[in-house]
Amino acid sequence: MRRHRLQRIVTAGRWTLPAVIFLCVICWIATSFVISVEYDLTQSYAPLGAFSDVLHNIPIWLNKVLGLMLYAGIGYFLIELNNVFGIIRMRASVQTSFYFMLITACPAMHLLYPGDIASLAFLIALFFLFRSYHQHRSSGNLFYSFAFISIGTMFFPHLIYFTPIWYAGAVKFQSLNIKSFFASIIGLTLPYWFLFGHAYFYQKMDLFYQPFIEMTHFKTSNILEHMPLWELVTLGYLFVLYIGSFIHYMQHGFQDKIQTRAYLDYFLILTFYTFIFILIQPAFVLNLFPILLISTSILAAHLFVLSNTKQSNIFFIVATMGLFILFGFNLWMLL
Repeated sequence: MRRHRLQRIVTAGRWTLPAVIFLCVICWIATSFVISVEYDLTQSYAPLGAFSDVLHNIPIWLNKVLGLMLYAGIGYFLIELNNVFGIIRMRASVQTSFYFMLITACPAMHLLYPGDIASLAFLIALFFLFRSYHQHRSSGNLFYSFAFISIGTMFFPHLIYFTPIWYAGAVKFQSLNIKSFFASIIGLTLPYWFLFGHAYFYQKMDLFYQPFIEMTHFKTSNILEHMPLWELVTLGYLFVLYIGSFIHYMQHGFQDKIQTRAYLDYFLILTFYTFIFILIQPAFVLNLFPILLISTSILAAHLFVLSNTKQSNIFFIVATMGLFILFGFNLWMLL
């Protein structure tokens, strides 16, 4: 019976990901007929006003298709991230399954927001940061990593506040030196040199100044007053997953390789940092949720794939049932 627990059957099953994709697409379509979610223009800043207007003016079904395609790309990169760096010690797609289910459980996130594009840039930047692990010539990887973070700030300027965590990761992975530091600075500023050239040529320097103004703009508000109930409940569910993953790692992390432990340590710190960011700036929750789901999905997948105890099986069943309950609750709150 230990070998055939539901947790093991689902996480090791070859049909889990296709079944999840099919279920998510059905839910994605069904919610389109049940609720009408309006695009929130406040989630983007001035230079992307035209981008937001386009997303607002196109048909809702097309907006959702574009969002689904972007999430599919993120799901693919999550699989490649694990295959390349062996975070879960086996070729697994559970992290992508959890990511799809978490996105589906939040119907308000089915629309394409600038933060979704920033999360894709965030994931690619994470890939290059991990590649720099213990590299003496890490300048190239850190250049690309910070360049993609900078590209992400074009869509969500406050992503710039994740750069200290990126430098902390470079220090932890022993890839930061004088050359790689200046390479990261060049990568971080490169997209803005292009933006400066465009703004100067067309005499629209406000276009260049606006991202920096937005980076210093914080929306101080009470999390209980600003965040709808469905966002608070979803955030609580993700935090429970995070705590469960943290406890499992503290108990069984010694079984992983040193390099894998370094990656998992970084994911734990990065996820906690994102939680704190959301608590401090709840106004940006729709742009921060896609980033939070990336790291939480990987940690949850590490927990459910590599644990095989009665307690973990119960937690897996409760977490899976919780996803369906969360989907129903969020759907009900948006009616």
